[in-house]
Amino acid sequence: QVHLVESGGGLVQPGGSLRLSCVASGIIFSLNDMAWYRQAPGKQRELVAVATGAGGINYAEAVKGRFTISRDNAKNTVYLQMNSLKPEDTAVYFCHAQVTTSFPSYWGQGTPVTVSS
Repeated sequence: QVHLVESGGGLVQPGGSLRLSCVASGIIFSLNDMAWYRQAPGKQRELVAVATGAGGINYAEAVKGRFTISRDNAKNTVYLQMNSLKPEDTAVYFCHAQVTTSFPSYWGQGTPVTVSS
């Protein structure tokens, strides 16, 4: 059974930082593209960043230069370091795993991030 468990969300002031973690089990982690998505209230879920199994990394334009995705294949964990947070970063952040689009994809339960003074 596949489990993706996120942690690290919370309340932070504008300009602050948070580090999200997602621990995966039940998958061959190194083969999966690991991504972070977010969904703000009343909005569609959107891709934030992806770290592919082949070593590629991509970011949404809105977070480039502020967020950093990384993965530790030995720990089956993907991270999202979020710096210079803005109120518009407020959302529930979800971890996602998929080998390719031909394979099933998996989601975590989400961790909420609130950026507010």
